[in-house]
Amino acid sequence: MARQTLTKTTPLRSYPTLPLAADSADVVFTAADATNKESFVASGNDLVLAWNSGASTRTVTITSVALNGRTGDVTTYSLSAGEIAVFGPFQVAGWRQTDGKIYHEPSHADVKWAIIALP
Repeated sequence: MARQTLTKTTPLRSYPTLPLAADSADVVFTAADATNKESFVASGNDLVLAWNSGASTRTVTITSVALNGRTGDVTTYSLSAGEIAVFGPFQVAGWRQTDGKIYHEPSHADVKWAIIALP
């Protein structure tokens, strides 16, 4: 399985160059791949937004790694139609997999992801 690596959105911060260019503050959502799943490079300060763009309830899972002998997966978190959930920020310890990424997966392609890199 080759997970889809998602690109992060970086906020403009407190004092952006003005005037703002069209679309420069937009959050980019990427369609989920329910077969191959997704990942992003862990920075230690990332937010994950999950949006259920469909008409039926969907779930998402974010996979942790053992930290002090304990895992803490976000398992099958339920999103009703149209809901957006935010997770994180994700620290490196307890979340970064051996390839340097954080793994997440949807139950259906109706889920859209956005990864926000906090300053």
